[in-house]
Amino acid sequence: MKKPYIKKIETISKFNVWIVDGQYVRTKIDEEFTNFGQHYRFKFIPKNEFWIDRESAPGEAKFFIDHMLVENRLMAEGKSYAVAIERADVLEKKERNKSAIVKRWKGREARDIVENKVHKKLLKKYSKDLKVWVVSGEAVRDFFRIDFTEGGHDMVYSFVPAREVWLDDDLSIKERKFVLLHEVHERHLMAKGWTYNDAHRDSSKIEFYCRHHRKALDKKIEQEIEKNKII
Repeated sequence: MKKPYIKKIETISKFNVWIVDGQYVRTKIDEEFTNFGQHYRFKFIPKNEFWIDRESAPGEAKFFIDHMLVENRLMAEGKSYAVAIERADVLEKKERNKSAIVKRWKGREARDIVENKVHKKLLKKYSKDLKVWVVSGEAVRDFFRIDFTEGGHDMVYSFVPAREVWLDDDLSIKERKFVLLHEVHERHLMAKGWTYNDAHRDSSKIEFYCRHHRKALDKKIEQEIEKNKII
């Protein structure tokens, strides 16, 4: 089996569910591919397949499959992606709320959840003015934002503490730097007044460049973190 396929995990309805090499997809096909995807969101995925990125922190595949079933059905009926993802998010949120961990932590203050369930590891090398955390992506999706993927920062998400950048622990260690570059570049632009859409688009460009010119990556990260010092 050629890349990006890693393992077929099940067949549900008419769909074959595959674990795929997300890093390969983001580097070779489309850098916007995140945790999972289906044909009507990403045309390169065959119509009868669901793709799920190989999880570094396994446990969420069932939520992603439920989400894709709704999203795919609605988009096949002609609904927009915006409508489909909103409805799929509602179902996914209901399913996540049934989990024991969510029930146990329900009602806790956001700060308590961030400090005790979300924060996992501070990346000291990059945490001088900003704080760069590897976080439990599952906990973020359980408690704060279903659509959180790969990374985020305080200029986008109100639940992220001031001057923090988060990297999803579902990312492989090999990909962390690319996402870190994207997030610190995006944060700097948004702090200057750019809209999220414009800042995200520009950040995707620099991420794509470094995925294909890896020697430039460390220097680019250093430069972008330096730009965030004064904002």
